[in-house]
Amino acid sequence: MLASTGRPGLAQGRHLCWLLCAVALKLCRAEAPVREEKLSVSTSTLPCWLVEEFVVAEECTPCSTFQAKTISECGSTGYIEKITCSASKRNEFKSCRSALMEQHLFWKFEGAVVGVALIFACLVVIRQRQLDRKALEKVRKQIESI
Repeated sequence: MLASTGRPGLAQGRHLCWLLCAVALKLCRAEAPVREEKLSVSTSTLPCWLVEEFVVAEECTPCSTFQAKTISECGSTGYIEKITCSASKRNEFKSCRSALMEQHLFWKFEGAVVGVALIFACLVVIRQRQLDRKALEKVRKQIESI
């Protein structure tokens, strides 16, 4: 027999809690850049910015539709920066995360947290009213029995 058999509101509250947590996680999930790890990779196939010093030639900017199709670095975040490697003097593109994108994700997370807090505050108020009604009903029954 379940512990919440006589209390259907409690079982519904648990389901609602799990549902809200799942929705909050879905809303706040930010996709991290995918990292592919290879066990044996020669330095010639690695981007120069992984093996040597580099200078940022162009700051982090959003990819255009053409760049998104032609430059593989645009795929993970949608933003790239142009870099120049010091030793090899090669110009390459590097995926980056823009401050605007980070700010957007932060406020999205904050909104989800505030929303979940408001929902649970409402649930607390509803439950408190329910308990107050039950307590008043018990007092009323005790007074009537006298």
